[in-house]
Order: sequence, then structure tokens, then C-alpha cells
Amino acid sequence: MSGELQPGDAIPSMRALAKSIHVSVITVQKAYEDLQRDGFIETTVGRGSFVSALNKDFYQEEQQRIIEEHLQAAAEIGRMNHISLEKMTELLTLFYQP
Repeated sequence: MSGELQPGDAIPSMRALAKSIHVSVITVQKAYEDLQRDGFIETTVGRGSFVSALNKDFYQEEQQRIIEEHLQAAAEIGRMNHISLEKMTELLTLFYQP
């Protein structure tokens, strides 16, 4: 997500990664399967695994879902404490700006 890897970039083989970080190949295999299922990597038999072009969309959707959960909790706290929508909007605007 940082942009360090670009879509199409090759990632290490399962064996190479397992050896370099001193974990079981099965552990890396499970991680690669999760990454592929979630759309972060694409694996082709005989060619290897590569960064998927779809991963940024998935990541943004997931982050938006997390934000929505936090905003829902904040809205509930605001309502319970009779904090106006205008004040809540003002606070969000304050925190959102760099």
C-alpha cells in the first residue's frame, strides 16, 4: 500500500521467503493463500506470485469500513451526550486537516 511494490512486481517464492524469515513453508503458503484470496497477489503455476493491480481498491474499501465503524461509535457517543451534529462536524474537520 505504501507504493514500494507495484502491480506486476514478483514476490519471493514460498520457499525463499520461508528460509529468509526462518518460518515454515506451510506458514508462508497459508499467508500467500490469504493474500491471493483477498486480491493482493496473483499466482501462476510455473511463473510465481506477483503483486495484483486490484489490491489498492480492496485496501481502501477495508479502511473505509473501519472508518465507518469508528464514525458510528463517535455518532452514538455524540447523540448520547447531546453533542450537536454541527459540533461533531467541526471536530471531524479539525482532526481531518493536516
